[in-house]
Amino acid sequence: MRTSIATVSLSGSLTEKLDAAARAGFDGVEIFENDLLASPLTPEEIRARCADLGLGIDLYQPMRDVEAVPEAEFARNLRRARHKFELMRRLGAGTVLVCSSVSPHAVDDDALAAEQLSRLADTARECGVRVAYEALAWGRHVSTYDHAWRIVETAGHPALGTCLDSFHILSRGSDPRGIEDIPGEKIFFLQLADAPLLAMDVLQWSRHYRCFHGQGGFDVAGLVRHVLATGYDGPLSLEVFNDVFRQAEAGPTAVDARRSLLLLQETVGRAPLPGPVVPTGVAFAELVTPDAEPLTALLGALGFTRTARHRGKPVTLWEQGDARILVNTGPAGRREGARLAAIGLESPDPAGAARRAEALLAPVLPRRRAAGDAALEAVAAPDGTELFLCATGRPEPAGWRADFAETGRPAPGVGVRGIDHLALTQPWHHFDEAVLFHRGVLGLDARESVDVADPYGLLRSRAVTSADGGVRIVLTVGAAPADDTVHAQHIALATDDVVAAARAFRAAGGALLPVPANYHDDLAARFEFADGELETYRDLGILYDRDAGGVFRHCYTRTVGRVFFELVQRDGGYRGYGAANAPVRLAAQHAVRGLTGG
Repeated sequence: MRTSIATVSLSGSLTEKLDAAARAGFDGVEIFENDLLASPLTPEEIRARCADLGLGIDLYQPMRDVEAVPEAEFARNLRRARHKFELMRRLGAGTVLVCSSVSPHAVDDDALAAEQLSRLADTARECGVRVAYEALAWGRHVSTYDHAWRIVETAGHPALGTCLDSFHILSRGSDPRGIEDIPGEKIFFLQLADAPLLAMDVLQWSRHYRCFHGQGGFDVAGLVRHVLATGYDGPLSLEVFNDVFRQAEAGPTAVDARRSLLLLQETVGRAPLPGPVVPTGVAFAELVTPDAEPLTALLGALGFTRTARHRGKPVTLWEQGDARILVNTGPAGRREGARLAAIGLESPDPAGAARRAEALLAPVLPRRRAAGDAALEAVAAPDGTELFLCATGRPEPAGWRADFAETGRPAPGVGVRGIDHLALTQPWHHFDEAVLFHRGVLGLDARESVDVADPYGLLRSRAVTSADGGVRIVLTVGAAPADDTVHAQHIALATDDVVAAARAFRAAGGALLPVPANYHDDLAARFEFADGELETYRDLGILYDRDAGGVFRHCYTRTVGRVFFELVQRDGGYRGYGAANAPVRLAAQHAVRGLTGG
């Protein structure tokens, strides 16, 4: 199907928006009137620019407050419409969006609305234009799609149809099944937006919080199925009002938008994408650092052993149980201190996973490989993290381990079994894109979004996981992005006995994050513990959480560069990440940073 995007969904000048839409692979655009008015280009120049880029102009919008008004007011509206229709002829746009009126002059008279829209359509037809009438969710008298359709049906004009907008329909809780009663040829246009499920004024919700399909809580795919059942053959078009998107760079936003439509088409059976290949585990986490000593000292205290060195690069492998950490001291680490730069994901079909990533516009990364290096597929996540796709069960020496020369054998360590989860802090404008990327490209399931109180604002967090928990990634966007020592990336290490692991870590010279005594005093009021248990948690800075499935105990190391580690013990069926304890952890990290001066 054709795909389109409203220019209001992207940031920048009209020219920048058109360029971004074309580069992302869209077939057409909706020209938002404000973008045209602010452009120095003439309508003819915009038309030529779109043609050069291979973009159709699918819609001109919006035309407001037209129908169901006194005759003198309607005469003025027709004069305004003739001017717009002439502009559309110059622009090469064949359909105009007319929103249901919010004017205080509009009256609640469907017959009058139909009669005036029919006269508007007469004028439009004379100019070679069609009118698509849309019900705004906050329209004065017409606020639902079925009401708008009844008026269009009453008017009975061939140049008048309806525009369906998923936000206006789903935000009101309207039943989209009734869409199938509308003839497909009378649905002139389909606008799509998702949104988080919020309890707020619908106008503010619409103007600030819309997002692309798969990033919110609406059943956009279900609505589209009903539309397609009518025989509708027009474009799928995104119209998204979002404060973040309007400030972010247009190019990545357009790619994110196009990816959302590809995934939507896959969901409704209209896009033959390569199937998802869900990763089965974490092969390794790669840390890049300009100075290996603080990081390797931390790893040593955590019970990791350096077991191998890369044959051609300054990279060492540290292991404990099934947890593998690569430490890279190459030039890329010179800029930022220690950071989590890459993740190796075990995949049953790396080539298939890479094909899906490429089909969904994820950049497949070229690798500079020396002769004999393992051929690993790799893609870039929206935040720049490199994701290496490692073949599960690939026999040595063909796997990634073949690139390393053994230097030692793993020691028993402190009881770490593997990597429980990875936490990645996202740039403020990439959070929703990152969730959609991990869901769509990697096939991971997204948990509900969680807001966490930080001493200096709010953190937003959302976990994406494989069904069996073999891969867990927590995506977070922070309130204070400049404070990298607090809003840092971290690696959570799984253990069966967090108390023993914490004691061993401290005995080896490791520094645990101190937790305020008030926290443990509150735990005593909330839960019952065995004799001495709470005192142990207080001594080691262990945090505690419980849900219907089980119990979660965890503690943290101090931060090195932009990385810290977490020791976690999951008992029973606990599925969370200790979100209730996050404000305490964040406050403690702020306090440590203040004491150490950085």
